[in-house]
Amino acid sequence: MNILLINHYAGSPRHGMEFRPYYLAREWVRAGHRVQIVAASQSHVRSRQPEVGDTPLDETIDGIAYRWLPAPRYDGNGIGRVRNIAAFLMRLWRETPALVERFRPDVVIASSTYPMDMWVARRIARRAKATLVFEVHDLWPLSPIELSGMSPRHPFALLCQKAEDDAYRDADVVVSMLPKVAGHMGAHGLDLRKLHIVPNGISPDDWAGEPAPLDAAIASHIVAQKAQGRAVVGYAGSHGLPNALDVLLDAAALLRDEPVSFVLVGDGMEKPRLAQRVADESLRHVALFPPVPKAQIPALLREVDIAYIGWQRTPIYRFGIAPNKLMDYMMAGCAVLHSVEAGNDPVAEAGCGVTVAPEDAAAVAQGLRTLVSAGGAARRAMGERGRQFVVENHSYPVLARRFLAALPGRPE
Repeated sequence: MNILLINHYAGSPRHGMEFRPYYLAREWVRAGHRVQIVAASQSHVRSRQPEVGDTPLDETIDGIAYRWLPAPRYDGNGIGRVRNIAAFLMRLWRETPALVERFRPDVVIASSTYPMDMWVARRIARRAKATLVFEVHDLWPLSPIELSGMSPRHPFALLCQKAEDDAYRDADVVVSMLPKVAGHMGAHGLDLRKLHIVPNGISPDDWAGEPAPLDAAIASHIVAQKAQGRAVVGYAGSHGLPNALDVLLDAAALLRDEPVSFVLVGDGMEKPRLAQRVADESLRHVALFPPVPKAQIPALLREVDIAYIGWQRTPIYRFGIAPNKLMDYMMAGCAVLHSVEAGNDPVAEAGCGVTVAPEDAAAVAQGLRTLVSAGGAARRAMGERGRQFVVENHSYPVLARRFLAALPGRPE
């Protein structure tokens, strides 16, 4: 088949996040399909932007055709991001005839977090007589309403709601990364026979062979902590408010007199403030390090005793969670401390750690004590259960087949 994947924020190993479009496309190419990804030249989640001028740029990465459409730079979630979205969609609208003629898609996938790309994808699919797929990352406008306090009557929220309703009505297939969305989507007009759950996952290729050596400063710090008989709690990822790292630091303060050290690796808007907290509160057993390349993540996680992932307490998670970070933790064989209240819990499903309430430092501290006292053998057994769970349910070769099996007329 010819598969056209529209994802504003699509990335690659060359550009950074987001990786899901790349991993799915790579599996489809390996299976003999042609894949064209169309993405914007500017994305807030990429570590490196493609070098695009005033005209679209075409390049091929691991057999996947990428077309980067010019879009303006932006910061934050204000009007600049709205302009960026509008520029990408307008450019894609103008490209419709050429895309249909040149690529002749059999499948068109709208997958850009925000739902307005569905209107352009629908136009392309109708002209090409292709199957139309709407892929849901987060529920918009519900996510900005519940997480950011946006008014349901805000013009942007109304625009998103119109696009979401149209998507549920017009798509041939709806693929959701979130597992507990049926009630919400049904209330907005989706025929639930169209709904298929395909969560986030990992690429086995990233975990094959010996991992890239870990940054020397981080490696030597962890060695020194273990030499003192301390268990190392690791966190790898963004340092933002949704990641509940203040709760982790509060728990660290409760554990300051116990043989536990904390290693936080990554970057984000909250990192300077978190670093100041560590200094002001004399949390000498907490160390913050810059982000490491993705290729070093397996080596980092191999060295920690417990991996932490936390969430804010918010109603939006009733629809489920699909965190890439957790998949990495589990694939690395880490015992996991999961601080969450959500519609699903992969840690509990896999039996690979301890789950405690969110925004509760005392509960996080007690959960860490439980995992530390369990001992290395028990933690390794938890980690192996997590790794097996991910391989069977969350590896991209499995997920890519599930995605295509959801299309009309395709075998399971």
